[in-house]
Amino acid sequence: MLEPRQNKIIFQFFSWYINKIIKSDFEEFKFNQTKLETHKSILLLANHCSWWDGFLMFQINRLYFRKKFYVMISEENYRKVWFFKYLGGFSVKKNSRSAIETLEYAGNLLNDPENLVLIFPQGSLSSGHVEEIQFQKGLINLINSSNKKFQYIFAASFTDYFQHRKPVLTCYLENWEGAEFTSLQLIKSAYNKHYETSRQKQTAIQV
Repeated sequence: MLEPRQNKIIFQFFSWYINKIIKSDFEEFKFNQTKLETHKSILLLANHCSWWDGFLMFQINRLYFRKKFYVMISEENYRKVWFFKYLGGFSVKKNSRSAIETLEYAGNLLNDPENLVLIFPQGSLSSGHVEEIQFQKGLINLINSSNKKFQYIFAASFTDYFQHRKPVLTCYLENWEGAEFTSLQLIKSAYNKHYETSRQKQTAIQV
């Protein structure tokens, strides 16, 4: 497992740069507010359909959640994109012994109320038009490695152009009151209920 690195100058530069490219490449980036418990860490579960997703969640955290940001990424991306590790990226290598170490590391991060851990439960990129988000089994190991005092936040993001040259991106956020003893199937079902409700809201938009 490869852990995040700290460098305030690099972090501040890319915080500025991410904000800049989102404003320049999107007509608008919208997200709603949801119930937050500021004394708890956040497990942020999001759909993964574009190169932008990690940056968009980073931006929401900067503007709204205001936690210390961490995100699980593939070992390949950790090595390939050099600055990810300075933005809270830590690596997971699928189907390896080190994957268990990574999941335990992520669970321990959630024990600190100042932290936010972003997970893309699909484990890979998929189309933004899928009707259901698949979940990798490792998520429940991550949760069981924590003290389970965190809060779940679901994020479902959708992009449309409407009448604009550049896309409008909307992210729907929801706080989920998960039980202390839960299952992967229960989390998957709750997330997909949020995802489908969000998808219906998005398709109902008329300009």
